Amino acid sequence: MAEQTIQWEYRVLTIGTAFGTKDENIEATLNEWGLEGWEAIHVYTPSQSQKVTLVAKRQVTAATRRQNSMPQSW
Repeated sequence: MAEQTIQWEYRVLTIGTAFGTKDENIEATLNEWGLEGWEAIHVYTPSQSQKVTLVAKRQVTAATRRQNSMPQSW
């Protein structure tokens, strides 16, 4: 039996303004992502910035593959 390799997809978002980032905004974003199956793997402040960059990953599944292939509505 062939062993399946786990595939991951990643999401990166920088939030905040030149004046900083509110904790509640970070928390709200992470909670929303968590409900979508994302796990934060890195949070950092870019050099010379008051913003915060969030990096997350989730396992690619048939459902997420289908969702990603659907046209985006803006």
